Amino acid sequence: MRCWLRLALLGALAWAGLVGPAWAADAPQKVVRIAFIDPLSGPAADIGRNSLRSWQFMAEQLAGPGNPAGVRFVVAGFDNKGSPKESLDALKAAIDQGFRYVVQGNGSGVAAAISDAVTRHNTRHPEQAVLYINYAAMDPALTNDLCSFWHFRVDADTTMKTRALALFMASQSALKSVYLLNQNYAHGQQFSRYFREALTQERPDIQIVGDELHTAFVGQDFGPYVRRIAESGAQAVVTGNWGADLRGLVKAMQKQGVTLPLYAYYPMLKGVPELLASGDGRLPVYQVANNHTNQAGDIAPLATAFRRRYGEDLVVYAAFDGTAMLLQAMSHAKTTDAAQVAARLSGMVFPGFSGPVQMRADDHQLQQGLYVSRWQKVDERYPRAAEETGYTFAPVRYMSASEIRGPTSCQMQRP
Repeated sequence: MRCWLRLALLGALAWAGLVGPAWAADAPQKVVRIAFIDPLSGPAADIGRNSLRSWQFMAEQLAGPGNPAGVRFVVAGFDNKGSPKESLDALKAAIDQGFRYVVQGNGSGVAAAISDAVTRHNTRHPEQAVLYINYAAMDPALTNDLCSFWHFRVDADTTMKTRALALFMASQSALKSVYLLNQNYAHGQQFSRYFREALTQERPDIQIVGDELHTAFVGQDFGPYVRRIAESGAQAVVTGNWGADLRGLVKAMQKQGVTLPLYAYYPMLKGVPELLASGDGRLPVYQVANNHTNQAGDIAPLATAFRRRYGEDLVVYAAFDGTAMLLQAMSHAKTTDAAQVAARLSGMVFPGFSGPVQMRADDHQLQQGLYVSRWQKVDERYPRAAEETGYTFAPVRYMSASEIRGPTSCQMQRP
């Protein structure tokens, strides 16, 4: 497995002209330590642990012996309990321990705090520069007004995802009304705002008959929300909920027999497919994401191996892209120094899990396409099941990076 992947990545780098004999795979491997800072306890711990395993697994598979950069990645977990303050404490501890690469994704408030702290640290201590990879925090401000040279996002931001969702929903001619339900913090608020804007642009005739925010991760009963949704006459539910809050919404819809189409970001996350299958797949669910269950290419055997090892699905495909881009940048720069690697990453094109992608130099936002996929039974065309349920998320539309990207207001200060 790892040999085949190393050869595939080596071939991609050689094709791009980024592998030379001076940085040979036969040289002794240099250890690069990566600090993973996300919730490993509390209500989002199941998602955090799956994400940590994903990064550790990709580090093992792509950065094993013989990789083109001649390095070995070691990913260590730091529990931030979902708190910006705890995250800054973890970041300081990681830097003090010699970590020069940081990965985080759950929570844009946390992401903003880490990005700012890393920028300030690097200004004061340029000889100990730290590079930050954001794999899931989607606040558009992170690559606009709050952009930093040291911050690199390997997931689509909220404007890109809501644009893709609106484009797809605009093609549903019978759709006339939708209901928004989101968590009451930055992510949910932004989902509501940007979805409204995108839908108005694509289909101003679709009416938003409800737009509610609820407290996140308090174990609440979603029954009252579902009753209001049913009473509103909405033809679809749109949500950015994730983890326990998405599972709670699905349970309430199933309990009340509400089978309105559910459009969401995160139904592939741990526990949701199993829950959907328990309702015999009657709830129509659509996901917008950079991947789907039956992704082809180099990622396919990795997904199988991950499931076999951990008994859970690989869903953080961004870990592949984050690992692959570091390897290519280090191979080209012939160093693991974070400042030189950051300079190489800016504007770089590299082989992602779904094909070539680019880290846009203007704002360090990865430019990649998005899929809308539909929950359905597995078939000959899409045989890989989500959580071994007999159901899968099958792609129904792909939108290229050029269709969903927007301008940036980033005024990046470069060292």
